[in-house]
Order: sequence, then structure tokens, then C-alpha cells
Amino acid sequence: MWGVLLTVATFAPAVRQGLETPGASVLSLAPPRTTETPISASALPSSPAQPPAEKKNGASRQHVRIRVIKKKKVIVKKRKKLSSPSPLVTARPPVTTSPAGTIDLPEVQEPGCPPLGLESLRVSDNQLDASSSQSVGLGPHRGRLNIQSGLEDGDLYDGAWCAEEQDAEPWLQVDARHPVRFAGIITQGRNSIWRYDWVTSYKVQFSNDSRTWWGSRNRSTGMDAVFPANSDPESPVLNLLPEPQVARFIRLLPRTWLKGGASCLRAEILACPVSDPSDPFPETPALASSDPLDFRHHNYKAMRKLMKQVNEQCPNITRVYSIGKSYQGLKLYVMEMSDHPGEHELGEPEVRYVAGMHGNEALGRELLLLLMQFLCREFLRGNPRVTRLLKETRIHLLPSMNPDGYETAFRRGSEMVGWAEGRWNQQGIDLNHNFADLNTPLWEAEDDGLMPDTVPNHHLPMPTYYTLPNATVAPETRAVIEWMERIPFVLSANLHGGELVVSYPFDMTRTPWAARELTPTPDDPVFRWLSTVYAGTNWAMQEPDRRPCHNQDFSLHGNIINGADWHTVPGSMNDFSYLHTNCFEITVELSCDKFPHENELPQEWENNKEALLTYLEQQVRMGIAGFVRDKDTELGIADAVIAVDGINHDVTTAWGGDYWRLLTPGDYMVTASAEGYHSVTRSCRVTFEEGPVPCNFHLTKTPKQRLRELLAAGAKVPPDLRRRLERLRGQKD
Repeated sequence: MWGVLLTVATFAPAVRQGLETPGASVLSLAPPRTTETPISASALPSSPAQPPAEKKNGASRQHVRIRVIKKKKVIVKKRKKLSSPSPLVTARPPVTTSPAGTIDLPEVQEPGCPPLGLESLRVSDNQLDASSSQSVGLGPHRGRLNIQSGLEDGDLYDGAWCAEEQDAEPWLQVDARHPVRFAGIITQGRNSIWRYDWVTSYKVQFSNDSRTWWGSRNRSTGMDAVFPANSDPESPVLNLLPEPQVARFIRLLPRTWLKGGASCLRAEILACPVSDPSDPFPETPALASSDPLDFRHHNYKAMRKLMKQVNEQCPNITRVYSIGKSYQGLKLYVMEMSDHPGEHELGEPEVRYVAGMHGNEALGRELLLLLMQFLCREFLRGNPRVTRLLKETRIHLLPSMNPDGYETAFRRGSEMVGWAEGRWNQQGIDLNHNFADLNTPLWEAEDDGLMPDTVPNHHLPMPTYYTLPNATVAPETRAVIEWMERIPFVLSANLHGGELVVSYPFDMTRTPWAARELTPTPDDPVFRWLSTVYAGTNWAMQEPDRRPCHNQDFSLHGNIINGADWHTVPGSMNDFSYLHTNCFEITVELSCDKFPHENELPQEWENNKEALLTYLEQQVRMGIAGFVRDKDTELGIADAVIAVDGINHDVTTAWGGDYWRLLTPGDYMVTASAEGYHSVTRSCRVTFEEGPVPCNFHLTKTPKQRLRELLAAGAKVPPDLRRRLERLRGQKD
């Protein structure tokens, strides 16, 4: 991924080259507040068809050059089609022309206007049109910023809009459905693992009726402005209009593109709403929420400040603590919310939400910041649902597992960060592949018949290679592992972005070479239920007419999927959590847009609020829970094993002897065992009523254990124990 933004400096040679051609007109607009350098040849992907220098429609590997050549009669024809600009145009600060012929914009350029919604899918497929398309999968509906292609080139879900090769004057059109103030355009090339296609320059036109069009003009010459576009497939390039235009339709008209490639692009349009009483279409409801929360993106400093404010507002139910530091030294802050923060209450389950594992997937971070505000506010208002939740559960919210990556993404902004920049931590490690692979030793032990008599089916130990000093383990990953081991979590969700689906373990395929393969856990019914709980209460996932985000329609299967059946992820946090601790964890892909614009946060909160609350309630609604105690002393037994007949995965008790075992409704034979104690088996029924169902155990020490404890304490051996030991010796003889 190349996170480079083209600037005026980048295009200066191209502008000069274009001006050497009679009849050429080139406009180069610099994105605001950027000092990026031109892309070097080494930064571009290799392409067998790459020429040494640009000709009519191309760009060289070394420099991005634009040469726009127009015949005089074509220019005359074009001018006849253009009407006068709309009288509703809003004036901008004066625009001057430099000696080189490029336009000098005011020093501070704030786009101001939010995205129209191509990336977030608020703009529907039928609002997009084009002059032509190479195929259905390269139709105008695919011309959306950050759209991802399928694995096979040319399928129904390809990675851009591409015009036909013989289309001499291609265009991509967006119908805003209402008059809006168009302020800017962001473009990318085509997302494909097989081809390199991107537009290097384009024009822009506007219309109120899709018949009469006018262009964005170069004010120094009065000719149509030509905007610089892309020099690689992925880096978003922003062009602000010299004057915002009020219209209903906008067209992007590619003029030049990569030599040997095609006219392909993905785009987002920046546009502000305007009021028009004569508009025949009803206005789209504004994105809003009834909750008075802080709906904006928070960098590290602002996040820390907000968490402190919530803690000060609700000191009796909150505690802010750190579990470690990032590679760059930023603390990994957690907000704890409970009626007794700071302590594990016997019988009270622990649950966590983790967000920001990929730094550029920003929605989860903001949802957790909104959730902590909401829980605090509603508790103070006496909301019975929230009050019960905080009294019966200890909640831990980690909004940013990868703060270094987020800071990188935040600096670029929600539309300019692209698909991958900021995903990894500062070491370049993908944290979602960085946990120890416990799946392989588990499956090898099963294949060798060692499970569970020789090798346990739970709490698998860390592999030796993973504990070595030179192991490639990020400090963020180590911090989360220590956190998992320190607190007896029962339930968790890992919040991601870029899709609308809930995935559940296993995330790694059992067949080593398989890219995808259904690989369920022994607790597959529980994981499917947990996933359905979130997906079934998420408004966006339940929208009946929603289209797929990218290349898979998860709504066909209830918006849930087994992680390994989607794509294999060795070393995922979900699999590690299940195999190394008691915690059941799923991944929630929250939105098609990884980094939604600030104005979309209220709607995203409404989409996810009920799902976030309902999921938290599951650990006190389903399964069994109880205590394993010493029959003589009534003290809790730590690390007792809870085994359920027919499910090859056990859990253990916490240090106070309390445990929780998530199960779907049914009758189960459950065995509690502990070192030095006789095992006890009893029947436990899980009903459809709200649970969990109490299922307690009292264990009796074995004679050998009682003898060891008495001898260690220097006490006399009682007669009943002496007789039992003698009988045991006789049985052996």
C-alpha cells in the first residue's frame, strides 16, 4: 500500500509538458495541508506493459505526466454543449494564476463539505451511471472509493468502474437526487490483483437535469479545468473545485490514463446539502441520534480526555486503567464499568470489547467511546436496563488496541487514509495475525489421539517459539495477552470495519494449504448464537434492501460466517482467546466504510447501539454458572475444570471458585474436577428462559490430599482417614 498524495509540486513537470502543446489546458490542484513527495519508480507495482515514457494516454514509471491534446473543432463542439453556470454558484476567495500557468488556490483549503456517500453506500447503485462499462462487474455501481474486488478478475464484483476501451469520451455520473453544493472529488485507481488501471487526469461537469451540462472552469483561461488524478491504484487523491458548484448531477470525464491500462476509477464526491423549496424529491432525513453524545473522531489526546471526563462524571461505576504501551509508547487505556469497579466480584462475569486492532478501522473506537458515555449517562438517569447490566456484569472497553496506527490514519483523514494505511502497528505487524497459533498443536494432538487425556482441550500453553526474546510479538499483543490471563473474561467481541458481517471461530483453516474452509469449534452452536445476536440486532445488517459492501453477500446467510470459511487467519485473537482462556470471542465487521466521516457517526451509533447492549447481556442470559466449593470448608476451588459431556472443550473456575459456561438450551451432563478432589457429575438443564442456570458443585478431597494437608500442618491423622488409607493399600496389594 502506498499512502502518497499527489500535489502541485508532483504535477509541475506534467503541467509544463502539457502547456507546450497548442490548445492544451491543464489545471493542477493541491490537496490541503500536504507536503508529500512524488512517487518513485520503486513505489509502483511492476507491470509488463509499462512503457518508458508517456504517449497519448499514459504515464511513465518515473514521472506522472499529463498531455492533453484537443483538436480545435472538438473544442468548438464542446463549447456549444456547455450552458452558463448555475446562478446558485457560491463564490470562493479569489483564484490567481501562476507564471507557469497553474492555478494558485488560497493557502488554506478546507473541503468543508462531507462525502456524498459513495463509499458508505448511502448513494445507491441506481444513482450511478456511466457512458459505458467493460462488464457488469466493472459497472458504474463499482466506482466507489475503497471498493474491493473479488479474487477472480472479471467477476460480478470487480474493483472499479471501467469504461470500454473503444469509448473515446468516457464518463462516470452521480445523481445526488437533490441540488447540492459540490466541493471536491476524491479518486483512486482500480483495485485488482491482476491488472493496473488508473486515471491520470479528468474533467468535471455539472447539470440540474442531466441534459444541459457545464464544466468547472480554469478562471485564468476560461477553458474547462483538467484535474490531476492518480499515479497508483490505491492512494486517494483529493481535488477541490476552484468554485463550488450547486447542481444535482456531477460527471467525471477521464482524459488520460495509464499507458496499457484502461479508464478505471473509484471515487467519492464531497458535497454540502442546500435548501431548495422547488425540489420535487423529498429530502433525505439527516443522520442523527437522540442521544446527546460526542459524535466526532478522537485522536489519542482527545480519547484520553474523553475517558477522563466520563470517569469524573461517573466515578462510582467507572475506572480507567492501562494494560501496557504501544510500540511508540502510547498507553493502551481501558474503561472499566461496574457497580464495584476495580474488583472481581464473586459470581459476576467479566466481558470485554476490543476495538482499533487495525488502526485505520476507526468506527469501533468511536462506538466504544460512545458506549461508555451512554452507559454513564443512562446510569445517572436511572435507566433500569443499564443499571442492571452494570450491577450484574463487569465491563471492560479497550477502544484503541493499535493507537500508533490510528494516529497515522487520523492524520490523513476519513476519506484520504485509503484501505490499508494505519492498519498495522508502527513495527509493520498486523496484530490480528500476531497471537500464538494454538490451533496447530490442538489439531495435532487430536490426530495423535492425545486429546484430552494427555493434552488438555483448553488453556493450551504458549508454544516455546512464541516466548523467545527474539519472537516477533508486538508490545500491543503481549499487553492484551497478559490482560486476558489476568482477568477471567467470559465473553468478548473484537470490533473491525470494512464489511458488514459477524465472524466466529475458528479463524484458521484446519487444512494448512486451504485459503478458506469451514472449520467450526466444538462450541459451534454457541458461537453461531452469539453471532446471530449481534447481527440480528444491528440495524444496518438487517436492512432488507442493502447491497453487499464489496464482493460477498453475507445477508444470504444471516450476516454471520465461520471465520475460516471466509478467509484463513492464523494467529487470530478470537482463536487464541478460545484456546488459551475461558473467553468466547467473535469479530464484528461494523461498516462497509472503515473510517466513516464524522457526520455518519450518529447513524452508525444508532445502527449498533442495541446490538452492543444485547451482546453484553448474553453472558447473564445463556448457559450455566455457579461455584465449585470444597465440601468441608465451603471455600471456592480455583482452576477446577468444568467439562460438558459431548463438547470437547472445557473451562475452568476463577480464583474464587466461580465459573460461567455458555451453552445453548438443552440438557447437559456436567462434570467438575480438581486436583486432590473426587470428581462430581450432575445434570444441568439450560432453558429458553433468561439465565444463566445455577449449577453448583461441592467436591470432597481424596484421602491422599487430606493426608498431605494434615501432615503439612503437623496434625494427627483421624481414625476414619487412617482406615480409608489402609483399605486403599489393601486394594493395591
